[in-house]
Amino acid sequence: MTKSELIAEIASRTGLAKTDVEKSLKAFEDVAHEIVAKGDEKLTLPGFLSFEQVDRSARTARNPQTGETIQVPASKAAKVTAGSKLKASAKGK
Repeated sequence: MTKSELIAEIASRTGLAKTDVEKSLKAFEDVAHEIVAKGDEKLTLPGFLSFEQVDRSARTARNPQTGETIQVPASKAAKVTAGSKLKASAKGK
């Protein structure tokens, strides 16, 4: 499902205008981006998804083409975790 299909589906289920749904979805995306960027908070939609910033420690890796050992620096990443209800839906429950 594409973003425009999602917007159309939400609009048909709620009776809201597509433009209103699109603005709401955009606002949600903006809030999620801000929370993950700050890194001191976690956005949780119970049973559905959670978004947070995580730290990846520095590590030693190997270049698969040359076999040479390289150092991968520490970094930050976004972590998205599926909630229990979403996991149950994926399992067909």
